[in-house]
Amino acid sequence: EVIVVKHLEPFRLSLEKLKVVSTRLRKDMIRGLGKHTHHRAAVKMLPTFVRATPDGTEKGDFLALDLGGTNFRVLHVRVMEEEQKMVKMDSQLCAIPQEIMLGTGEQLFDHIAACLSEFLDSQNLKGQTLPMGFTFSFPCEQKEIDKSILIRWTKGFNCSGVEGEDVVKLLKEAIHRRGDYDISSVAMVNDTVGTMMSCGYRDQTCEIGMIIGTGTNACYMEEMKNVKRVEGEDGQMCINTEWGGFGDDGSLEDILTEFDKVVDRTSINPGVHTFEKMISGMYLGEIVRLVLMKLTEKKLLFKGEVSEALRTKETFETKFISMIEDGLENAKKILTELGLTWDLVDARVVRLVCETISSRSARLCAAALATIVDRIRVNRGLPHLKTTVGVDGTVYKKHPKMQPSMHFLTPDCKIKFLVSEDGSGKGAAMVTAVAQRLLSSLTQSQVYFSVLDI
Repeated sequence: EVIVVKHLEPFRLSLEKLKVVSTRLRKDMIRGLGKHTHHRAAVKMLPTFVRATPDGTEKGDFLALDLGGTNFRVLHVRVMEEEQKMVKMDSQLCAIPQEIMLGTGEQLFDHIAACLSEFLDSQNLKGQTLPMGFTFSFPCEQKEIDKSILIRWTKGFNCSGVEGEDVVKLLKEAIHRRGDYDISSVAMVNDTVGTMMSCGYRDQTCEIGMIIGTGTNACYMEEMKNVKRVEGEDGQMCINTEWGGFGDDGSLEDILTEFDKVVDRTSINPGVHTFEKMISGMYLGEIVRLVLMKLTEKKLLFKGEVSEALRTKETFETKFISMIEDGLENAKKILTELGLTWDLVDARVVRLVCETISSRSARLCAAALATIVDRIRVNRGLPHLKTTVGVDGTVYKKHPKMQPSMHFLTPDCKIKFLVSEDGSGKGAAMVTAVAQRLLSSLTQSQVYFSVLDI
């Protein structure tokens, strides 16, 4: 086992190393916020035009659309002020057939508008004109809360005539083409922002949203005066960090292992999303598989016998990691299913590998989160900060190991984690509700000032 530990050494990041990672991310965040530096920053720091978190007075009926993969959901959410709660009244899942994913943008948005129409009928909401939140999980450049330009399609979509266009405009045009219903306003919502907002209604100290699932990302409330790309000095704006790209400029070269480099080379997007590839569910299983392969080749596992399954890319699923950490019985079952001949020592070694890789993921995430939390504390000139992080994603739910590292990395901050309930549905509705609230208080103050003018 001593030799195995030596092979796993590159994955063990000391607290000192994590602090270095944190310092680098801090610099990258500042670069991403800068007016003249953002275009070449690895960490994009995108303005979301969400200018406040919930204050508990939000209320009303809202629609939410969630398009992030091969299905999309339509939801009806009711926010009740007196009971301080958000209720999902109903939702519907609509499939997006392959031919639409690869067809024209017009076909895609007509399909979405048709499904929305069907849903409104089923809810008897056709007569009402409701505001809507739209979670669109593709790389976009947001220009306003209701204007978002698709940069490029990902996840198997390739609809013509959408890249470089405003998705809100395309959706509204499709709804107008039908002419059987209308929506009053649309707020574009990134899924991290939805996570922060759905938690923020339950806990008003929540000002960070984080996702560790298939991918990883985070958002937080930044002071407007630091958001150089958007006019205005007052108040705050939520920034979508896109931290998955951290390291894309080579800044994490010294902590990447040979296994990370293979994962990157063999991925569909080499050289991109360096940080995400060390952390998120899409890649963790593959890292473990590569380590097990190497240990077997060195005759430190399975008597040096590699099975066909272990040789095949992505056969070691990320969910196996938490199953194996839960107990040796699971490990034995999974190893047998992978066609490996194992003994008890092998099972223990595999478990050690899983623990090493998943705790590196948790510690890297903790370092990145510590950077954000500390930034908020410094921004506000506080000696101590108490804040809440809204979290979503299967990897986090199965490996809640971040707490211990957080304590050492941010001794001046007290952090509470809240697991989000349906960020892309309820959270999207909440973004819309807050936007409505700010809009109505703005119109009221404008009315007030025009009375003063008279």
